Amino acid sequence: MLDIRELLREVCADPSAGDDGVDLIESGLLDSLAVIELFARLEEEGIELIPTRVDREKLRTVRGIEALVDEARRNRQKP
Repeated sequence: MLDIRELLREVCADPSAGDDGVDLIESGLLDSLAVIELFARLEEEGIELIPTRVDREKLRTVRGIEALVDEARRNRQKP
């Protein structure tokens, strides 16, 4: 199973990126290039997020990103 926290640590090149309570955008950890890499890595895992349809607020925290991934997985399983 995909570990979102570890993926964020890799994409942001910072161990604190996977911690609860860190605002990834405000801190500058998840900048525009990191978002692109995050989406690309998720797509490699079969999870497609459409950037124009993602609420930027959900990208602020690990839990928000985990929720986006869970929602994408549920939508993918629908016939």
